Amino acid sequence: MSGRDLNDGVLLIGTGRVAFHLGHALTRAGRRITGIAGRDQQRTRELARELRTTPFAIDEGWPICAIYVIAVKDDAIAELAARIAPRDAVVAHTSGAQDVDVLKPHAHRAVLWPIQSLSPGTPADLTHTPFIIDGNDPVAREAIRDLAREVSGKVVELPLKERQVLHLAAVFASNFPVFLLQLADQLLDDHGIDPTLLRPLWSSIARKVAEVGPENALTGPARRGDLRTLERQLELSASDPDLRAAYALLSRMIMERYHPDTPWRPKAPDGKEL
Repeated sequence: MSGRDLNDGVLLIGTGRVAFHLGHALTRAGRRITGIAGRDQQRTRELARELRTTPFAIDEGWPICAIYVIAVKDDAIAELAARIAPRDAVVAHTSGAQDVDVLKPHAHRAVLWPIQSLSPGTPADLTHTPFIIDGNDPVAREAIRDLAREVSGKVVELPLKERQVLHLAAVFASNFPVFLLQLADQLLDDHGIDPTLLRPLWSSIARKVAEVGPENALTGPARRGDLRTLERQLELSASDPDLRAAYALLSRMIMERYHPDTPWRPKAPDGKEL
């Protein structure tokens, strides 16, 4: 580490999507980014140039600052935290699923988790994005709360157990639907149909869910209880066992919730119940 004085700056460790969008949001909010540390030298230099700060390699000395934010995949957090010399700074990670104790032995440990699907491209406006925070002591909680409030108007403090439940819910609400859209695109590609025909549907249902909630926005053959349509669509997915199983499971779950008196028992081509 260098011998610079402790300041209110933030060192971002990582060059992925979270570091990119968070770095831009903090810069717009007026928080000084002391530097960017990353494994990929080119990406580190590019992000540092965009944020008008200094790039650092993972294995070189990092400057002293008030807050170190580790924005990397979960499995790499502990390793990178260990590279920060213990001192009176706050060390935070951006994972919704990890405890603050993964940052030991640092005295002041925190979580700064934006509930947002962050993709490459234009820096995202995070002013309305909920930020979930946590800290192991008052120093960490106050510092990370102040940092989050500079970026977002929605800051919520949650302990580990509740945070992990929220993270699981976010996977169901965001990751799985996007992957299902990938499967839908592939299905259309395989039949020579333009996948972009689904984009207006995807956009409109997202708006509808925001307006009336998922309970009122849900439509489709299982929601209506159209058994003949369910069987026909199950047959259309027969060439892909995984797709057929996914369709059967999700449709059966919807049927059981909305039509409990109309059991549907989807079967595989060999006659076994899915």
